[in-house]
Amino acid sequence: MASVKQIQVTFDCAEPERLARFWCEVLGYVVPAPPEGFATWDDFSRSLPPERQGTGFACIDPTGVGPRLYFQRVPEGKVVKNRLHLDVRVGTGLVGEERLAALEAECARLIALGAARVRLLSADGYNESCLVMQDIEGNEFCLD
Repeated sequence: MASVKQIQVTFDCAEPERLARFWCEVLGYVVPAPPEGFATWDDFSRSLPPERQGTGFACIDPTGVGPRLYFQRVPEGKVVKNRLHLDVRVGTGLVGEERLAALEAECARLIALGAARVRLLSADGYNESCLVMQDIEGNEFCLD
C-alpha cells in the first residue's frame, strides 16, 4: 500500500477568493499560477459557465512543504464550531511572557487583516498558552 504524500485542506465558505487571500497573508502562502492558456485567474473564471465562476480558489505554500488550501463556495453559512481547526504555530519553543508576547503580536497583525480574537487559553501546567481566533468568515483557528 502506498503512503499518502500530500494533503489538501478544504474550507467550505461564502467567498473563496477573499478567504484564500486572507490565509495567504496569515501563512505566507501564495496563489498558484492560473491554468495553462490563461493570463490570470479572472480570465480562467470568465471562461467557465456563470454558475461555476468564483466557486473555488486555492493557495499554496511557496516552499512546497505545507498543504495546499482549497476554498469552495457552499450555499449554507457556518452554524456550529469547527470540528477541525488550524493551529498557526507562532510560539513554538517559547514559554511564559515571551510566548504571550509572540502570540499577541501575531494576533494584532491578523486582526488588522480582518480576523477576530476569541479568547486566550492560559498555560495550565500541561499546555502552553494559545490564542483562539476566527478568520474573516468565522472559522476558528489557534495561534499556538
